[in-house]
Amino acid sequence: MFTGIITAVAQIVNIENLGSNSPNPSAHGKRLTIHTPPGYLDDVQLGDSIALNGACMTVVHKRGDEFMIDISQESLSKTSGLTQRGSINLEKALRANDRLGGHIVSGHVDDLAEVTSFLQIGESWELRIQIPMAFAKFLAYKGSVVINGASLTVNKVSDNDKGCEISINLIPHTLENTTLGQLEKGSKVNLEIDTVARYVERMLAFEKK
Repeated sequence: MFTGIITAVAQIVNIENLGSNSPNPSAHGKRLTIHTPPGYLDDVQLGDSIALNGACMTVVHKRGDEFMIDISQESLSKTSGLTQRGSINLEKALRANDRLGGHIVSGHVDDLAEVTSFLQIGESWELRIQIPMAFAKFLAYKGSVVINGASLTVNKVSDNDKGCEISINLIPHTLENTTLGQLEKGSKVNLEIDTVARYVERMLAFEKK
């Protein structure tokens, strides 16, 4: 379990094919090596969970300020930002005595969404994202959403024939401490909807039976 509060920006520094001896290595997953800020991994053990751009992964190897994770081709096909070297958002799994600074996050990416606009307005930035139809019903004004692992507040929801477009306000602190500032129109992002909204939908659907 996570909170959606990014605790570090790290770098994917190496990508290896798993099952590279296979006739079709592209059908297999990858082993990623991630370089973290100094001291970030001091309390991390093998088998611990860390969210990479919002996707929960397991630490399979640790060496100094670097750790490795294995990710399946299925997960790669449903996430963004994990197939090339570059910056990613990190969050360690929530501990029982931690503050819940964002909201309850599972680390399971629901789908990919697309940035439709990213413009500076005053001292902040407005990020607009097109949400797929299957998940549009879970987005609400002043509700929570996870984008690339970051817990964010929805400022506006506009329904359309593809689902809905949401508007999010990003303050300078968020841009300075996450990779969200690297987004641009057309960027694909990892989407996780609010867990509470998911349960509400299930309860309402059950009552209609």
